[in-house]
Amino acid sequence: MNTLKKVLVIDDDPVIGRSFDRVLAGKGYVVVSAENGQEALKKVANEDYDAVFTDIRMPGEDGIEVARQVRAQRPWTPVVIITGYGSAENEARAEAVGVKGFLHKPLSPQMIEQSVAAVTAVPQDLSEVAAPATDEKPAKRSFGVFLKDVVLFLAAPFIGLAYIVLFPFIGLGMLAWMAAKAWRKQAAAS
Repeated sequence: MNTLKKVLVIDDDPVIGRSFDRVLAGKGYVVVSAENGQEALKKVANEDYDAVFTDIRMPGEDGIEVARQVRAQRPWTPVVIITGYGSAENEARAEAVGVKGFLHKPLSPQMIEQSVAAVTAVPQDLSEVAAPATDEKPAKRSFGVFLKDVVLFLAAPFIGLAYIVLFPFIGLGMLAWMAAKAWRKQAAAS
């Protein structure tokens, strides 16, 4: 069963929400719109979303504050900032609260589709759920973590090869099991 992914778009310009809906309709997404941060936070409190896209400048709370509150309520939900006012200061503030990226206006259909697919397709890193976003820089990776990554990188082709080799046998085993089950059923009916 294919479930639709739900995307929340927060922008005081209704054209942006309609643009997301028009681009994503029929591609496995449901687009829900909110005109301001307060309305959006109510929706986030009551429903799960696969991604949240928020304008940076809106009446009331700005998009970065909304992103901070969304991340506090639902740390596993990726948030992307939509802006026509990109600046290094805004990007630094947004990264500090854990946003996944920026979309700069004007938006093209390709930008919308690619960014939504990027943030909803990849499972979110579970470490983000355990640790809230802070202003601290991440610690350097230890040698043990580096070594583990290298070993996994080198082992990946062999693991894939094992799956390729074993997959037909698993399939044949399942077919044999199903045939035996059907034969027993038929023998019991006779």
